Amino acid sequence: MPSGGDLIADVLARQRVSHVFTLCGGHISPILVAARAHGIRVVDVRDEATAVFAADAVARLTGIPGVAAVTAGPGATNSITAIKNAQLARSPIVVLGGATATILKGRGSLQDIDQLALIGPHVKWIRSVRTVRSLPRLLEQAFVEARSSIPGPVFLECPVDLLYAEDVVRNWYGVAADKQPRSIGSRLERWYLARHLNRLFRGVPAARPAAPVRPAPRPPERRAVGDALTLLNRADRPVVLVGSQALESAAEVAPIVDALSRLGAPVYLAGMARGLLGATHPLQLRHHRREALREADVVVLAGTPCDFRLEYGRQINRHAAVIAVNRARAELRRNRRPALAIEADPPLLLCGLAEARPQAARWTAWLEALRQRDADRDRAIVAQAEARTEFVNPLRLHREIDRILPDDSTIVADGGDFVAAASYIIRPRKPLSWLDPGVFGTLGAGAGFAVGSALCRPSEETWLLLGDGAAGFSLMEFDTLVRHRIPLVAVVGNDACWTQIAREQVELLKDDVGTALRRTDYHTVAEGLGGKGLLLDADERIAGTLECARSLARAGHPVLVNVLIGGTEFRKGAISM
Repeated sequence: MPSGGDLIADVLARQRVSHVFTLCGGHISPILVAARAHGIRVVDVRDEATAVFAADAVARLTGIPGVAAVTAGPGATNSITAIKNAQLARSPIVVLGGATATILKGRGSLQDIDQLALIGPHVKWIRSVRTVRSLPRLLEQAFVEARSSIPGPVFLECPVDLLYAEDVVRNWYGVAADKQPRSIGSRLERWYLARHLNRLFRGVPAARPAAPVRPAPRPPERRAVGDALTLLNRADRPVVLVGSQALESAAEVAPIVDALSRLGAPVYLAGMARGLLGATHPLQLRHHRREALREADVVVLAGTPCDFRLEYGRQINRHAAVIAVNRARAELRRNRRPALAIEADPPLLLCGLAEARPQAARWTAWLEALRQRDADRDRAIVAQAEARTEFVNPLRLHREIDRILPDDSTIVADGGDFVAAASYIIRPRKPLSWLDPGVFGTLGAGAGFAVGSALCRPSEETWLLLGDGAAGFSLMEFDTLVRHRIPLVAVVGNDACWTQIAREQVELLKDDVGTALRRTDYHTVAEGLGGKGLLLDADERIAGTLECARSLARAGHPVLVNVLIGGTEFRKGAISM
């Protein structure tokens, strides 16, 4: 009979899982060994959170739930932040958690805690396996739950005595057939343990698991599409805002692009939707979104809730008709009651509107006015990028990255002020080519996202943009990149400060306590971990240094460019709470 580890690996292979991300532990060893034996690449990292972030990236880019395996106790607790990030970003991931042996639960075993109570609030589905025969069924259910309805993380707790071969476990418990105790007490104990093990291993399945199940998206009602079309046809100044939740299925990307192009309304993209329309689509606007929303008379929120990113709905003209479409009913009316709330798959609503062909010709003047604002803002950024700073002007750096960024590239963003400035300047070249943590604002996602992205797209360039604060969470993973031969270019904006916090803290409280860092030699750290490190400290060396980094990455190396950046007023007063 197959071991529990074999049964898990068989399900993973049938679900088309290509990678399992992990930090090894005795409670999960059989899963890792069996996964590799089934042809699944096991990628071991240096922090459990990184493993979950990597699984998150795979889910976002491929549409197949990413898989992370974490050991019991601290392994599970270390993963909670990344699991919560996936929950809020609605990423379908499957986390396999190790656990103490079933007979030892609650008896003071190593790393034995109530993991379900800790992790339960942060996942959409959670179970603990009780018998070996239930492993395949529960794992298959985990994959279904991760993708169904509103996608999200799931957690399956796998006690260690369900993962090893039966003869090994019986030897652990001291009930092997060749071991016959003599005393009555020992015989009773052996009888009890044997009965427990018989229950664990009874009826272990030999059949292969089921094929993957892809849940069907929920279409909007025909009447809702008609009502939305009526509002759009009355509009003089419509705006479509597409957010991450419109891209929860990689298969829906092409239809969304086609629908937005035919719809003809001005489009702003946020979160994972960045890059959806490429770098130069005529309907895409990138600047002055707040002003556009305050002037709009109809706003379509496609997979975008009215949370802090829209100032809880206050950015939108109070007299505008809001059309909100989202899979999650709770997101439709959060903070702002829309004129039309549609609980459905956002891409399907956009496709329905495009097929009805609204009267886009009347929006020409409005679109041109927004384009002119964009052009004015771009010229202002160019002027600010030419200003001299103490070291490298970060705006000039971002403009150079944007200039050399190839069409086949993915950008991973992890940081505060440095990365936020990049989002105004660097234009992702295609759909699903911008990865950031999402609404949770989690620092430390960068290394895991970069690992997952680079493994999903080995022929493309992966760029990891890090603030120097965020770099503290990710630097050790250069060891992972080197060991697994994962090339990429990491760019650290090093201004020796947690600048996004310091901007407001110093101005309002007149104290920089807790926000000051130092201009650490991050490139030397990367070198010490086996990667390549470059120092960039002057504007004149930007182009040459970045090209050197790309060349080293193309040769198979992970590269870190430590950029000493000067201060600017580009994002003065910008803070989200």
